[in-house]
Amino acid sequence: MKKFRNAAILILFSSFFFNACSVFQPGKPLLQKRIDSLMVTDFFKTTQVGISVYDLKNNQPVYEQNEKLLFRPASNQKIFTTAAALKFLSANHKFSTVVSYSGELKDSVCSGNLYFTGGFDPEFSSHDLDSLVKEIKKAGIKEIKGNLYGDVSAMDSMFWGSGWIWDDDPEAYMPYLSPLTINKNCIIISFKPGAIGSPAVISLNPEINFLPIINTSVTTENGKSDFRITRDWLNRKNTILVSGNLPAKSNPESVTLNLVNPALNFLNLAKESLIKNKIILNGIIDTSTIKMPVTKITSFERDINYIIKVTNKRSDNLNAEMVLRETAHKYFGKSASADKGKVLVDSLIILAGKNPRQYKFIDGSGLSYYDLLTADLITNVLKYMYEQEPSIKENFINSLPVAGIDGTLSNRFKNSPVKGHLFAKTGTLSGVSNLSGYLDTVNGNKLAFSILIQNFVGSASLAREFQEKICQIFYQEL
Repeated sequence: MKKFRNAAILILFSSFFFNACSVFQPGKPLLQKRIDSLMVTDFFKTTQVGISVYDLKNNQPVYEQNEKLLFRPASNQKIFTTAAALKFLSANHKFSTVVSYSGELKDSVCSGNLYFTGGFDPEFSSHDLDSLVKEIKKAGIKEIKGNLYGDVSAMDSMFWGSGWIWDDDPEAYMPYLSPLTINKNCIIISFKPGAIGSPAVISLNPEINFLPIINTSVTTENGKSDFRITRDWLNRKNTILVSGNLPAKSNPESVTLNLVNPALNFLNLAKESLIKNKIILNGIIDTSTIKMPVTKITSFERDINYIIKVTNKRSDNLNAEMVLRETAHKYFGKSASADKGKVLVDSLIILAGKNPRQYKFIDGSGLSYYDLLTADLITNVLKYMYEQEPSIKENFINSLPVAGIDGTLSNRFKNSPVKGHLFAKTGTLSGVSNLSGYLDTVNGNKLAFSILIQNFVGSASLAREFQEKICQIFYQEL
C-alpha cells in the first residue's frame, strides 16, 4: 500500500511538473506569472486560449500555453493562404482577366463570339470592365454577330467553401465565388425616405438595370423603423426585397449584399458597357468554355502584392478564396478548387517543419467552421516566412494590419505603446477571437506570436482586451 501511495504521489508530482513546464518557461518567471494572472478571471473558466510566442532574434520560445491544442483559426487562415501564394506564385505574379473573340473581324463586325475569361481577380470593378470594353472599341469592333460568353472553366463549380454557414447569406462577407468576379460580387443599395406615404427611395451602386427590386416599404411621418433590405436568398435569386416603415427624418444609408451567379452579373454589366460604348451585341449572354481558336484583344492585370495586402489588411474573404484558387490553378490547371489549393498550403506547412495531417484546412478565408489548427503551427509558419523567405518576407509582413494604424487593427491599440509596432492578422467568428503576427519590442527584439481564443458567448471585447494586454507585456519586457 505504501509503494502504491508513493507511486501515486510521484505520478501526481510528475503530472504537475510537466503541466507547469508547458506554461512556465525557464528564464522569465515574472513575465510568465504576469501573463498567467491575466487568465485568472471568470471569462477563462469557460473559454479556451492557446498561445505561442517565439523570439526570432534569440531563436527561442518565450511563452507557450495550450500551443498544440486545435482551434478554429477564423481569418488567421489567411496567413497560410497568402504566405503560400507568395511562395508558390512568386511576388511578381499577375492576376489576369482576358477578353478575346472568335471568328473573323471584318469591316468592324466580329462574326463570332466575344469572351471574357476569368482569372480570379477579386478586385476587378466596373471601372476595370469599362476599360476593357474601350479596348474592344479601339480594336475596331462595332458589332458582334455572335454571343457574349464568360469562360469560368478555371475554377470548379463550388460557389461556397465547405463548412460555410448557409444562413449568413446574403451577407457581403460571404460572397459567391467565381473566377470571373466584379465589384466584390456584391451590390451596394442606398436608401432614403421618400414622400410620406410613399416607398423609400432606392438606388444601386453600380447603377444597373437587370436587378429586379420589389419595394413595399412606406415612408412614415414618425414612429419606429422596421425598414429592411435583403435579397431573395432562400430561393437563390437576385431580387432585392425592400420592406417595412422608414421614418421621414431618417438619414440616408446603404447596405451591401452579395449576389448569386457572379459570372452572369459580370456579363450583364459587360453588356451594358458595350451598349454604352455603342457596340452592338446580337446574341445572348451565357457562360461557356472556349473550345475554338480565339484572338486576344487585351487583358487587365493586377499585381499579387496589392491583392494580398487587401486580403490581410481588410480580412477580405473573397480575396482569400480567389488567391487560394489562383495558386491551385497555376499548378493543377483548370477546375481549380480549395482542395487543390490546400496541397500548396500543406507544402508550406511541411517547409515550416510541421505535419499537415495533424491539422484541418478546408478553405482559404477561415469562414469554414471545419478548419482546425494550433498556435504553435501559426508561429512556425510566421517564423519560416521571416527566416527562410527573404525575397518575399517584406511583402508578407507589409500586408498585415498595423496596430492602431490601418486595416482591421486601425481601431485597436490606439492608446497602447504597442501602436505601430505590431503587425498581425485578426480572426473573428462567433465565439472566436484570434490575433497572430509579429511584434517589435522596445528592446529591439522581434517576436512571432499567436493568441487563439475560442468558445466564449457574446462580445469578443474581453478576448481582445486580453490580447492587447499580453502584447503590451511582451513589448515592454522582451
